[in-house]
Amino acid sequence: MSENPETTPAGGSLADRVTKPDESKPTDSSDVSAPPTEDGASAPAQGSANLEEPDYTVAVKLSDLQADPNNPLFSVKSFEDLGLDARILKGLSTMNFRKPSKVQERALPLLMSNPPKNLVGQSQSGTGKTAAFVLNILSRLDLSTEQLQMTPQALILAPTRELARQIVGVIQVMGQFLEGLVIGTAVPADSNARPSKMDCSVVVGTPGTVQDMIKKRVMNPTGLKVLVLDEADNMLDQQGLGDQCIRAKAMLPRTVQIVLFSATFPAHVYRYAGKFAPAANEITLQHEELTVEGIKQLYMDCNTDEEKYQNLVQLYGLLTVGSSIIFVRTRASAVEIEKRMVAEGHTVASLTGGVEGSQRDAVIDSFRSGDAKVLITTNVLARGIDVSTVSLVVNYDIPEEYSSGQRTNTPDYQTYLHRIGRTGRFGRIGVAISFVSNRNEWEMLRKIQAHFQCVIDRIDTSDWDEVEDMIKKTIKNTRAQANFVQSN
Repeated sequence: MSENPETTPAGGSLADRVTKPDESKPTDSSDVSAPPTEDGASAPAQGSANLEEPDYTVAVKLSDLQADPNNPLFSVKSFEDLGLDARILKGLSTMNFRKPSKVQERALPLLMSNPPKNLVGQSQSGTGKTAAFVLNILSRLDLSTEQLQMTPQALILAPTRELARQIVGVIQVMGQFLEGLVIGTAVPADSNARPSKMDCSVVVGTPGTVQDMIKKRVMNPTGLKVLVLDEADNMLDQQGLGDQCIRAKAMLPRTVQIVLFSATFPAHVYRYAGKFAPAANEITLQHEELTVEGIKQLYMDCNTDEEKYQNLVQLYGLLTVGSSIIFVRTRASAVEIEKRMVAEGHTVASLTGGVEGSQRDAVIDSFRSGDAKVLITTNVLARGIDVSTVSLVVNYDIPEEYSSGQRTNTPDYQTYLHRIGRTGRFGRIGVAISFVSNRNEWEMLRKIQAHFQCVIDRIDTSDWDEVEDMIKKTIKNTRAQANFVQSN
C-alpha cells in the first residue's frame, strides 16, 4: 500500500530475521489497574479530576535571573491562587478541572505575571498545555465595551484547521460565563466562500489564513495582546508555515506577549524559537521523559504491503472497541485503504489535506461524535487532536524524514511521538501498533525504540484470538474507560 514497495530480503520472514522466538510474546497489560480518570478536552465534565500524571519534573529557566523562586506565585497548587476572575473559575469547574497539572503549576504563574513575559513551553501530550494558554488569554481580555468585544485581543495559531477548531471548543467551554466573549475561527474557506470579518475578541486560526485576513483588512491586529503558537515546533520548522508565522508576527504590535507551546522542540527549532520569542521564560521536560506514559507500544511483522492490509482488516474488530486512527504515508494510500475496506463492508472514514475544508470538518466531527470509529489519515492529524475515545493508533507506515521531497529511511521521531500521543490522553491507557514490512522499516522502528528508550513488543500474528484478547484487555483497562461526556 505504501509507495515504492520493496521486496523482502532473502532469509525467511522478517520475524525470523529480527526477533528471537523467546522475545516475541508481547507482555500482558491486563494486571495494570488504576482509578478511572477523566479527560482534559473541551467538553463539560472533563478535566483533571482524579488525574494521575506520570512522575516527571518540570524544569524552569527564567529570563529574569533576579526572579524570586520563593515568591508564592512561582508555582501554584490551585487555580484560586492565580487570582482568576470568578467567571473563569466557574468555567474551569464546568470542565471538571480541580487543580493545575504539573505543567500548569509552573507555566501559569510565568504566563500570567505582569508585565507580560514571553514563554517557550515544552511538555508531553495530554498535560494541559491548551488549558494553560487559554487561561492566560481569558485573564487578559478586556470585554468592558462592545467595541473591545469586537476587537481581536488574542491570536492563537495552529498548524491545521482541525486543531484550530478544537482549541475554539476549549475556549468556548472555559469562557462560557464571560459576557461579551466572541471567538473567531480563521481557517481556509471552501474555494467558493468569502472570508468574513473578524469582529471578535479572540481569533484562532492557521498562519496563512490569518496573514491573508490582516493583509485584506478583514482582521485588525492593532489591539492584540497575546500571540500563541500551538505545536510550535511544527509551525516554525515547516518552510511554508514558518515563513507565514514570521510574516504574521511582523504585522502585530511589538508589545504582544508571545507564547510557544509544543510537546517537542528539536535543537535547531529551539534555537529559532528563542529568536521568535526573545527573552522568554522556559519550561521543559527532559528528552527521555517525552515518551507518552500509558501507551502500550507494539509492532507487527508483515512480509508484504498486501499482508499489511490483510492484518489491518484482521484488526478491524479491535479498531472499533473505542475509536482508532490509522496513519499512512500518502493521501493516495488513505484513499485506497478506505476504498478497499468500505467495499468489503467495513465502516471507515479518511481525512487528508486534499479534502475541502467543510468536508474535513464534517469528517472530524463525525469521528468526535463516535459515528465514525475508524479514521484513516496522513500526518495532518498527527498533532494536537484530542478525541477522547481514541484507544488505538496504527502506524500503517512508519513516519519518516524527508529531504528535498525524497524519503531518507530515517525515522521521524517527533511525528512518531505525536502520532502515538493521539491515544493515552491525560493518563488513560492506549495502544499503538506499528506495521513493519521490510528491513528499512524494521531499522527505523529499532532506532525509535533506542531513541525513546522504550520497549516495543512484537505481536505474534499466528494466533489472532490471543492478539485480540491481549489488546482488548489493555484497551478495556479501567484507566481507558471513557467515563466522560462526549465532546461536540
